[in-house]
Amino acid sequence: MSKPLPKKQQRNAEITRRAILAAALIEFAGEGVEGARTDRIAKAAGVNKALLYYYFKDKTALYGAVLDSVFENLYRTVTAALDRPVPPGEKLIAYVEAHFDFLASTPLYPRLVMREMMGSGDAPSSHIIRIFQRFAAPVYIKLMSTIAEGIEQGDLRPVDPQQTVPTLLGILVFYFASSATQKLLGGYDPLSAQAIAARRGSVLDFIRHALFLDPA
Repeated sequence: MSKPLPKKQQRNAEITRRAILAAALIEFAGEGVEGARTDRIAKAAGVNKALLYYYFKDKTALYGAVLDSVFENLYRTVTAALDRPVPPGEKLIAYVEAHFDFLASTPLYPRLVMREMMGSGDAPSSHIIRIFQRFAAPVYIKLMSTIAEGIEQGDLRPVDPQQTVPTLLGILVFYFASSATQKLLGGYDPLSAQAIAARRGSVLDFIRHALFLDPA
Protein backbone atom coordinates (compact mmCIF):
# COMPACT_ATOMS: atom_id res chain seq x y z
CA MET A 1 0.00 0.00 0.00
CA SER A 2 1.36 3.42 -0.98
CA LYS A 3 1.86 5.98 1.74
CA PRO A 4 -0.44 9.03 1.78
CA LEU A 5 1.04 12.26 0.48
CA PRO A 6 2.33 14.79 3.03
CA LYS A 7 -0.23 17.49 3.89
CA LYS A 8 1.60 20.17 1.91
CA GLN A 9 1.61 17.99 -1.20
CA GLN A 10 -2.06 17.20 -0.66
CA ARG A 11 -2.88 20.92 -0.52
CA ASN A 12 -0.84 21.59 -3.66
CA ALA A 13 -2.57 18.71 -5.45
CA GLU A 14 -5.99 20.08 -4.50
CA ILE A 15 -5.04 23.58 -5.67
CA THR A 16 -3.87 22.15 -8.99
CA ARG A 17 -7.04 20.11 -9.40
CA ARG A 18 -9.24 23.14 -8.70
CA ALA A 19 -7.28 25.24 -11.18
CA ILE A 20 -7.83 22.62 -13.87
CA LEU A 21 -11.56 22.40 -13.10
CA ALA A 22 -11.93 26.20 -13.19
CA ALA A 23 -10.18 26.43 -16.55
CA ALA A 24 -12.17 23.49 -17.90
CA LEU A 25 -15.46 25.09 -16.85
CA ILE A 26 -14.71 28.15 -19.00
CA GLU A 27 -13.60 26.01 -21.95
CA PHE A 28 -16.53 23.58 -21.85
CA ALA A 29 -19.12 26.33 -21.30
CA GLY A 30 -17.81 28.24 -24.29
CA GLU A 31 -16.95 25.46 -26.71
CA GLY A 32 -18.91 22.42 -25.62
CA VAL A 33 -17.32 19.00 -25.23
CA GLU A 34 -16.50 18.51 -28.89
CA GLY A 35 -14.97 21.94 -29.38
CA ALA A 36 -13.07 22.04 -26.09
CA ARG A 37 -9.30 21.55 -26.26
CA THR A 38 -7.29 20.10 -23.41
CA ASP A 39 -4.20 22.06 -24.43
CA ARG A 40 -6.09 25.32 -23.91
CA ILE A 41 -7.39 24.07 -20.57
CA ALA A 42 -3.90 23.08 -19.42
CA LYS A 43 -2.44 26.43 -20.49
CA ALA A 44 -5.20 28.39 -18.72
CA ALA A 45 -4.70 26.30 -15.57
CA GLY A 46 -0.93 26.82 -15.67
CA VAL A 47 -0.09 23.12 -15.97
CA ASN A 48 1.20 20.84 -18.72
CA LYS A 49 -1.06 18.35 -20.47
CA ALA A 50 0.68 15.41 -18.85
CA LEU A 51 -0.26 16.70 -15.41
CA LEU A 52 -3.84 17.34 -16.57
CA TYR A 53 -4.11 13.70 -17.63
CA TYR A 54 -2.56 12.64 -14.32
CA TYR A 55 -5.56 14.10 -12.50
CA PHE A 56 -8.18 13.27 -15.14
CA LYS A 57 -7.92 10.22 -17.41
CA ASP A 58 -9.25 11.95 -20.54
CA LYS A 59 -11.42 14.83 -21.73
CA THR A 60 -14.63 12.94 -21.00
CA ALA A 61 -13.56 12.28 -17.42
CA LEU A 62 -12.60 15.95 -17.00
CA TYR A 63 -15.95 17.09 -18.38
CA GLY A 64 -17.78 14.78 -15.98
CA ALA A 65 -15.74 16.12 -13.07
CA VAL A 66 -16.65 19.69 -14.01
CA LEU A 67 -20.36 18.85 -14.09
CA ASP A 68 -20.09 17.01 -10.77
CA SER A 69 -18.32 19.97 -9.20
CA VAL A 70 -20.97 22.42 -10.39
CA PHE A 71 -23.90 20.35 -9.19
CA GLU A 72 -22.28 19.34 -5.91
CA ASN A 73 -21.64 22.98 -5.01
CA LEU A 74 -25.17 23.95 -6.00
CA TYR A 75 -26.59 21.01 -4.06
CA ARG A 76 -24.80 22.03 -0.88
CA THR A 77 -25.92 25.63 -1.27
CA VAL A 78 -29.64 25.07 -1.84
CA THR A 79 -29.91 22.10 0.52
CA ALA A 80 -28.67 24.31 3.35
CA ALA A 81 -31.56 26.68 2.59
CA LEU A 82 -34.17 23.92 2.26
CA ASP A 83 -33.09 22.23 5.50
CA ARG A 84 -33.51 25.35 7.61
CA PRO A 85 -35.97 24.89 10.54
CA VAL A 86 -38.32 27.69 9.38
CA PRO A 87 -41.88 27.85 7.98
CA PRO A 88 -42.22 26.53 4.41
CA GLY A 89 -42.86 29.93 2.84
CA GLU A 90 -39.73 31.37 4.39
CA LYS A 91 -37.82 28.23 3.38
CA LEU A 92 -38.95 28.63 -0.23
CA ILE A 93 -37.77 32.23 -0.37
CA ALA A 94 -34.44 31.20 1.20
CA TYR A 95 -34.04 28.57 -1.53
CA VAL A 96 -34.75 31.10 -4.31
CA GLU A 97 -32.25 33.57 -2.86
CA ALA A 98 -29.57 30.90 -2.42
CA HIS A 99 -30.03 29.47 -5.92
CA PHE A 100 -30.07 32.90 -7.55
CA ASP A 101 -26.96 34.05 -5.72
CA PHE A 102 -25.16 30.84 -6.64
CA LEU A 103 -25.90 31.38 -10.34
CA ALA A 104 -24.96 35.05 -10.14
CA SER A 105 -21.59 34.15 -8.65
CA THR A 106 -20.65 32.07 -11.71
CA PRO A 107 -22.95 32.71 -14.71
CA LEU A 108 -21.09 30.08 -16.75
CA TYR A 109 -22.80 27.31 -14.79
CA PRO A 110 -26.21 27.59 -16.52
CA ARG A 111 -24.59 27.79 -19.95
CA LEU A 112 -22.62 24.59 -19.30
CA VAL A 113 -25.65 22.71 -17.99
CA MET A 114 -27.96 23.91 -20.77
CA ARG A 115 -25.42 22.76 -23.35
CA GLU A 116 -25.38 19.30 -21.82
CA MET A 117 -29.16 19.01 -21.47
CA MET A 118 -29.92 20.26 -24.99
CA GLY A 119 -27.17 18.10 -26.49
CA SER A 120 -28.60 14.95 -24.92
CA GLY A 121 -31.83 15.16 -26.92
CA ASP A 122 -34.46 12.54 -26.06
CA ALA A 123 -31.86 10.20 -24.55
CA PRO A 124 -30.19 11.74 -21.46
CA SER A 125 -26.43 11.31 -21.36
CA SER A 126 -24.71 9.26 -18.69
CA HIS A 127 -23.55 12.55 -17.16
CA ILE A 128 -27.11 13.88 -16.88
CA ILE A 129 -28.39 10.60 -15.41
CA ARG A 130 -25.61 10.56 -12.81
CA ILE A 131 -25.86 14.15 -11.63
CA PHE A 132 -29.65 14.15 -11.60
CA GLN A 133 -29.75 11.01 -9.47
CA ARG A 134 -27.09 12.30 -7.07
CA PHE A 135 -27.95 15.97 -6.81
CA ALA A 136 -31.00 17.19 -8.72
CA ALA A 137 -33.60 14.59 -7.71
CA PRO A 138 -33.13 15.05 -3.91
CA VAL A 139 -33.48 18.84 -4.27
CA TYR A 140 -36.52 18.39 -6.53
CA ILE A 141 -38.21 16.24 -3.88
CA LYS A 142 -37.38 18.72 -1.11
CA LEU A 143 -38.81 21.59 -3.17
CA MET A 144 -42.07 19.78 -3.93
CA SER A 145 -42.41 18.84 -0.27
CA THR A 146 -41.80 22.46 0.82
CA ILE A 147 -44.42 23.77 -1.60
CA ALA A 148 -46.97 21.11 -0.55
CA GLU A 149 -46.36 21.92 3.10
CA GLY A 150 -46.74 25.65 2.41
CA ILE A 151 -50.09 25.01 0.73
CA GLU A 152 -51.26 22.85 3.62
CA GLN A 153 -50.30 25.52 6.16
CA GLY A 154 -52.03 28.28 4.22
CA ASP A 155 -48.92 30.21 3.22
CA LEU A 156 -49.00 29.36 -0.49
CA ARG A 157 -51.69 29.27 -3.15
CA PRO A 158 -53.07 25.81 -4.06
CA VAL A 159 -50.71 25.20 -6.97
CA ASP A 160 -49.43 21.93 -8.43
CA PRO A 161 -45.93 21.36 -6.97
CA GLN A 162 -45.04 19.13 -9.94
CA GLN A 163 -45.59 22.08 -12.29
CA THR A 164 -44.35 24.79 -9.97
CA VAL A 165 -40.84 23.40 -9.43
CA PRO A 166 -39.79 23.49 -13.13
CA THR A 167 -41.36 26.95 -13.39
CA LEU A 168 -39.20 28.13 -10.51
CA LEU A 169 -36.10 26.64 -12.09
CA GLY A 170 -36.87 28.33 -15.40
CA ILE A 171 -37.26 31.72 -13.72
CA LEU A 172 -33.92 31.30 -11.97
CA VAL A 173 -31.80 29.73 -14.70
CA PHE A 174 -32.97 31.25 -17.99
CA TYR A 175 -31.82 34.79 -17.20
CA PHE A 176 -28.22 33.66 -16.85
CA ALA A 177 -28.34 31.08 -19.65
CA SER A 178 -29.59 33.74 -22.10
CA SER A 179 -27.40 36.62 -20.94
CA ALA A 180 -25.69 37.03 -24.33
CA THR A 181 -29.03 37.30 -26.13
CA GLN A 182 -30.39 39.76 -23.58
CA LYS A 183 -27.33 41.94 -24.02
CA LEU A 184 -27.92 41.96 -27.77
CA LEU A 185 -31.65 42.70 -27.55
CA GLY A 186 -31.71 44.99 -24.53
CA GLY A 187 -28.53 46.94 -25.14
CA TYR A 188 -27.31 46.53 -21.56
CA ASP A 189 -25.06 44.21 -19.59
CA PRO A 190 -27.39 41.73 -17.82
CA LEU A 191 -24.49 40.49 -15.68
CA SER A 192 -23.51 43.86 -14.25
CA ALA A 193 -23.92 44.23 -10.49
CA GLN A 194 -26.77 46.72 -10.98
CA ALA A 195 -28.63 44.49 -13.44
CA ILE A 196 -28.24 41.38 -11.27
CA ALA A 197 -29.52 43.24 -8.20
CA ALA A 198 -32.54 44.43 -10.19
CA ARG A 199 -33.17 40.92 -11.48
CA ARG A 200 -32.93 39.43 -7.99
CA GLY A 201 -35.52 41.85 -6.66
CA SER A 202 -37.80 41.21 -9.63
CA VAL A 203 -37.59 37.42 -9.22
CA LEU A 204 -38.44 37.59 -5.52
CA ASP A 205 -41.32 40.00 -6.16
CA PHE A 206 -42.71 37.79 -8.91
CA ILE A 207 -42.53 34.62 -6.82
CA ARG A 208 -44.17 36.25 -3.81
CA HIS A 209 -47.10 37.48 -5.91
CA ALA A 210 -47.37 34.26 -7.90
CA LEU A 211 -47.24 31.75 -5.06
CA PHE A 212 -48.02 33.41 -1.74
CA LEU A 213 -51.53 34.11 -0.45
CA ASP A 214 -50.07 37.16 1.27
CA PRO A 215 -47.24 38.55 -0.88
CA ALA A 216 -46.09 40.80 1.97
